[in-house]
Amino acid sequence: MVHIGSVVLGVSDVSRAAAFWSAALGYVPREEPSYDWAVLVPADPGAGGPALSLGLSGTPVQEHPRVHLDLYAGDAAAQAAEVERLVGLGAMRVDWDAYPEKPDFVVLADTEGNRFCVIDTGGG
Repeated sequence: MVHIGSVVLGVSDVSRAAAFWSAALGYVPREEPSYDWAVLVPADPGAGGPALSLGLSGTPVQEHPRVHLDLYAGDAAAQAAEVERLVGLGAMRVDWDAYPEKPDFVVLADTEGNRFCVIDTGGG
């Protein structure tokens, strides 16, 4: 049986993206990043989770991507705090046109414009 080992994001600036995602997730480079490739892994190997690979790409960012990352927060307060922390790291709020009536997620974009969500998993 296979498992997800790494999620890959295309970016226009590998160094900038690596700095953002390292701070956002508490990940560290697996090895010295190059100008066109970086692999980030959890700083605590026991924490688990897939690696995040960042590859240099000239492809434009998709406004409504088919694949994106969901970052989980424990409740609405933790979600709000994480959104503010991530914005402070350089994420941007996205004016998302597909929010449901009572969304449990907030759409952000990383420093490269890649969309991702911060989810309130508390069910409130």
